[in-house]
Amino acid sequence: MKKNEKCYTGLFLFAMLLILPCLSFAEGGGEEVEQVITQKVILDTLWVMITAFLVFWMNAGFACVEAGFCRAKNAVNILTKNFVVFGITLICFWAIGFALMFSEGNPIIGLTGFFLLGSDNSPMKGDLYQGVYRSLNWTGVPLEAKFFFQVVFCGTAATIVSGAVAERIRFSAFLLFSVVISAIIYPIAGHWIWGGGWLSSFLGVGFKDFAGSTVVHSIGGWSALVGAWLLGPRLGKYGKKGEISPIPGHNLSLATLGALILWLGWFGFNPGSTMEADPLKIAHVALTTAMAASMGIVVSCLYAWLRIGKPDLTMIINGSLAGLVAITAPCDGVSAFGSVLIGGIAGVLVVESVLFFDRIKIDDPVGAVSVHLVNGIWGTLAVGLFDVEKGLFYGGGSKSLLVQFVGVVAVGFFVLCIATFAWLIIRMLIGLRVDANEEYLGLDKSEMGLEAYPEERIIPEYTIAQDA
Repeated sequence: MKKNEKCYTGLFLFAMLLILPCLSFAEGGGEEVEQVITQKVILDTLWVMITAFLVFWMNAGFACVEAGFCRAKNAVNILTKNFVVFGITLICFWAIGFALMFSEGNPIIGLTGFFLLGSDNSPMKGDLYQGVYRSLNWTGVPLEAKFFFQVVFCGTAATIVSGAVAERIRFSAFLLFSVVISAIIYPIAGHWIWGGGWLSSFLGVGFKDFAGSTVVHSIGGWSALVGAWLLGPRLGKYGKKGEISPIPGHNLSLATLGALILWLGWFGFNPGSTMEADPLKIAHVALTTAMAASMGIVVSCLYAWLRIGKPDLTMIINGSLAGLVAITAPCDGVSAFGSVLIGGIAGVLVVESVLFFDRIKIDDPVGAVSVHLVNGIWGTLAVGLFDVEKGLFYGGGSKSLLVQFVGVVAVGFFVLCIATFAWLIIRMLIGLRVDANEEYLGLDKSEMGLEAYPEERIIPEYTIAQDA
């Protein structure tokens, strides 16, 4: 065989290797397409569920941070609140909240699909099959996966309240408010933004909150602010002449561990909000999330050092969380440089905010309002400034910033009204605050009947002999 013939033969065989799979696909194209779709749904579902588990684990982080920042005599009470609140949230969101937030209805509220009984879209049935949770049709994972991912977000919003009202609220009052926020406040405001409500398409731009700086953190923060204000400060926190008496937390090791757990959970919170296993999106969101948190740590450390004379660990912990909260809304649409600026500003804001609320005598033992509300607002507005497609600093004009501002005001006004009403009704029915005696003893003894660190009980010898 001549040299040219060998070349032509080789090229022919190579071409056949390329063409044969295409011919095979053409013969059974439907099956191949179905297989590809199925594989994508499997991968997307795995990603969504794993990240939902990470967000669920954030409950442990909140419990550790709040317990560590408060006194030992209230540790069991705080741990119990953080444990029980997720059970309440899951039941309420399953029965009512998910439908109010994501089902078909009107621009204000969803009206169908309660108890998760509505039909869902399916990637196997095509785009024409919409279901009643149409606002979640952009992701093809099963309905139960969508629900589980969303319910852990709702649980986070409810948990935020716990820290701000710690060390003086009645356990029963907190549980009642947890029902209100998870069944009514969070779902209705969330419907406006994530459920296809009026803010989602406002002014043709639409309010953007990728993973929940407003939907999760600001809603929890507004509710916490009202609760802390109506409860009043802890005994001994503020003097008659306006002096501020620090009440240090009992276990900063526990609080530091909690902050690291929260940071890990945020890699489910933000990257998981892609709700699909898209490598580029996941990697970018994870990077911006880490950069903002890191800058929040560095700036809060340095700024607290300058502002109060010491590199306060509690400020640094809250600086990391402030950076994470602030990047939650814009994490998918900002550059790494933008995330550094957002996190750095958050680090300054959280320190100033903690000092500000102390000056106006709103007692927030863990800084929840400063972290989640103040930086939830900042992160939401940062979308209109730093988003590379429509942000003001990238030539997108001021329209996006205006929409973000309107969304912040609207959600804030709604939550303030409903939360105030709910807190006042609870106060009228059962009371909000324990009495001074119970507060002095600690809520562990007075409300829970348990102590986190009980003293060793020595049994007298005659008792041991008698029992023997």
